[in-house]
Amino acid sequence: MHRTSPDFSRPPPALLRRTCPTTYPHQVKSPRSSGILLHLTSLPARFGIGDFGLSAFEFADFLADAGQKLWQVLPLNPTGYGDSPYQCFSAFAGNPMLISPEKLAEQGLLQASDLKSVPAFPETSVDYGAAIPFKLSILRRAAQVFFADASHSERSAFERFCEDSSSWLEDYALFMAVKDAHHGVIFTSWEPALRRRDPRAMIEWSKRLAPELQAFKYWQFEFFRQWERLKSYCQDRSIRFMGDIPIYVAHDSADVWAHPDLFYLDPNGSPTVVSGVPPDYFSATGQLWGNPIYRWDVLASTGYKWWIDRFRASLALFDMVRLDHFRGFEAYWEVPGGESTAMNGKWVKGPGEEFLTALQNAFGGLPIVAENLGVITPPVEKLRHQFGLPGMSLLQFAFGNDPQGPSFRPHNYSRDLVAYTGGHDNDTTVGWWNSSVGADSTRTLEDVRKEHDFARAYLNFHDDSEINWVMIRAVLASVADTAMIPLQDILGLGTEARMNLPGRVSGNWKWRYRPGALTKQLCARLRSLTVLYDR
Repeated sequence: MHRTSPDFSRPPPALLRRTCPTTYPHQVKSPRSSGILLHLTSLPARFGIGDFGLSAFEFADFLADAGQKLWQVLPLNPTGYGDSPYQCFSAFAGNPMLISPEKLAEQGLLQASDLKSVPAFPETSVDYGAAIPFKLSILRRAAQVFFADASHSERSAFERFCEDSSSWLEDYALFMAVKDAHHGVIFTSWEPALRRRDPRAMIEWSKRLAPELQAFKYWQFEFFRQWERLKSYCQDRSIRFMGDIPIYVAHDSADVWAHPDLFYLDPNGSPTVVSGVPPDYFSATGQLWGNPIYRWDVLASTGYKWWIDRFRASLALFDMVRLDHFRGFEAYWEVPGGESTAMNGKWVKGPGEEFLTALQNAFGGLPIVAENLGVITPPVEKLRHQFGLPGMSLLQFAFGNDPQGPSFRPHNYSRDLVAYTGGHDNDTTVGWWNSSVGADSTRTLEDVRKEHDFARAYLNFHDDSEINWVMIRAVLASVADTAMIPLQDILGLGTEARMNLPGRVSGNWKWRYRPGALTKQLCARLRSLTVLYDR
């Protein structure tokens, strides 16, 4: 494969005025195409976690050489509880852990000596407990050098970025600096004046933590600068990015702290009701996510301004977005605060048509893929079709006893669909096939046997076939306009490479692929199928 190291000595093509088009193509309409789902933390890197370094550009080369047109990532925001990209400290900020120290060194912000003593991090997983403090020490050093030695043009670019991003950056930087000063405790444990955002307390803490606030702002500046370079590199190779917008935000976040009126909270800032989903394929007791629930009536009174700002920020990053838990906009599962499972929740009507109309009026079109998995009702699908939003289909769900199984079978696909072998919440295809008791669901041994028998008959394969490639072929051959394959399935990896097990509170989001795994043979195999099925 062609390997090209980008020139980081020059400014990025679009220097950080994070604006985006005022209009967008209505729906996600594109020729037949395919792509790979790979979160950036899963890239190989010296510093314990994937980042915007050389391996990201090498992966872009792999995509291009294999004929792929899409790179799908999970949310890129700064992760909090459980290191989950769906539980972040901000819905607007970028994750500083994705900043490449090597690229900082190429810019003269770090010396070679700063990068010498790197711990022996695991090669195929992220040890967050070790990687985060190590990388933060490097980032602090880069911030010190930047503010001491940055040129006039660099400082001007930083100041423009801060000005353009002020609607969220000021709150985020203060939230993170104060959180660090309080040893990471949740904001509801801060002193009352600061928790309530009393103006005097805000001014006092901003002055007290001024250097720390500048560092947090600089890391955002650098995050978006490095991201723009990667995005431009991909655009030059006709690769588009699909991002991800979680429906909810974390309770312990700058968003909730700065906008408590938008959420159902008690006087101390704790949620009175929280998010989740009822019992389903993944869990017999449902999933208790714990995020605070929006006060949709308050959001509606503002014209959904906060959500429009959130979409505008995401569409400045990505070419299209996957809207997580789309069904929650039609009706959502509300669980009383303090529950230990999601079983005792209830369905509550969501903002639905009014909300999506507000987005459509703001952007002139909705480049959205609706995540419509789980308990989906006719009103949810009616809402999706009303706004012309492509849905999703996972082939792993096609062969079991789920009542909605037939809709996941390729002969029932529509063209306006994004088809996957599996997703980030699933086991890998090899892991799913080899599991004997359905560790991630309510399947029994008999259920698994019947599922396998049906899959063999439907897909017409024998036990000596590679199940991952059988499934990849089926998805690529389908009529769905878009086909997405997790990299784990292309590599043929088992359960050890699973990204997330819903309901498990720790041990998720760790997988990384080995350096050298993206071979020429693998690239050629994927490209041949991509060409064969006009992707």
